Amino acid sequence: MKKLIFALFLISGIAFAQDMKVVKGNFDFLKDQTEINTEFDYSNFTMMKEKKSEAQYVEERTAELNEKTKGNGNIWQKKWVSAKESIWTPKFLEIANVVLAKEKKNINFQESLTTPYTLIVQTVWVYPGWDAGIMKQPAKVTTNLKFVETANRSNVLLEITSEEAPGDQWGNNYSNESRIGEGYAKTAKSLSKLILKKAYK
Repeated sequence: MKKLIFALFLISGIAFAQDMKVVKGNFDFLKDQTEINTEFDYSNFTMMKEKKSEAQYVEERTAELNEKTKGNGNIWQKKWVSAKESIWTPKFLEIANVVLAKEKKNINFQESLTTPYTLIVQTVWVYPGWDAGIMKQPAKVTTNLKFVETANRSNVLLEITSEEAPGDQWGNNYSNESRIGEGYAKTAKSLSKLILKKAYK
């Protein structure tokens, strides 16, 4: 029995690989920059294996939680709506900057800046994962990362796709919103490492 539980634990803890690809452009313009304006687009992403719209997911999840305990679905819905600004966006910015700062690179990602270049982080697909104690599955976040000229958004200098960035934490994490936030943190970490490798070669 102990061997079975241990095997299940190993299976549940397997990390899912993130696939990050450069679609077009290069990193040359980033080397001399100190600040990059950053925008987050959550307007049109799908969810789950079925690729439901966000609205459909929220409606179904709200109803499910309300059925279990009256009112809890409405409470969760408010948490979900606020998670974008309170968890997902800050996680991305924080980790992106920490990785670069550790390597003594003077480049910083922040919102609402007036800078020559803008990074648009467009969410494409989200899977919230789950945690049932001994077994769990990490969240997955797919994004399109597009560096554009701020004054001319049609001028794309660099575009990167990031598929199924895993989101999880040590121990148990029963919050879907928090697990998804870790997916954005992983995306940011991978992007910053790619910048370190390509822009400062």
